[in-house]
Amino acid sequence: MTRTARIERVTKETKVLVEIDLDGTGKGEISTGVGFYDHMLNQIARHGGFDLTVNTVGDLEIDAHHTMEDTALALGTAFAEALGDKAGIRRYGSAVVPMDEVLVQAAVDLSGRPYVVHDEPALAPYIGPVYPTSMTRHVWESFGQAAKVTLHVTVLRAARPGGHPDAHHVVEGQFKAVARALREATSIDPRSAGAVPSTKGML
Repeated sequence: MTRTARIERVTKETKVLVEIDLDGTGKGEISTGVGFYDHMLNQIARHGGFDLTVNTVGDLEIDAHHTMEDTALALGTAFAEALGDKAGIRRYGSAVVPMDEVLVQAAVDLSGRPYVVHDEPALAPYIGPVYPTSMTRHVWESFGQAAKVTLHVTVLRAARPGGHPDAHHVVEGQFKAVARALREATSIDPRSAGAVPSTKGML
């Protein structure tokens, strides 16, 4: 069984190609035109253990919103397609990830029911010249909706006492935690005998 997908999403604002192999080795080939976003999507590949190709050409002359949103939607769609009927998977995954002074918790249920809860502190408005920190929540919402997953992402600790959050660390900790949670949830459970992990018989 191969758990792969290829999704192309073309609008008047963006052109997105996503290819994913859930049983890969963590290889990422990412190009969106938003440098920090590329760095974050590479975290999904590396720490999720997924082979991931993303190529997005978007209207960055306006801002990064359409590029980031449509990439997240295409990634979520590819993720859902690659999962197939979800037979034999663990379904649930969670991770608590430190990033120096930052601590982030992520939990995921590959439920077929899109629901996203995201909790982070106020951050500096941009990381690098292009990545708006207000988009991190929208990335998770877009991914969760398209992938049809329940996702909770919580920044448990954002800074040293009395200090200001380092936006780079806070956002990167989130992507690493989500990647690790997805890695666990998508992994095959050897005790399941190939059953779909739901009393309903489907997800």
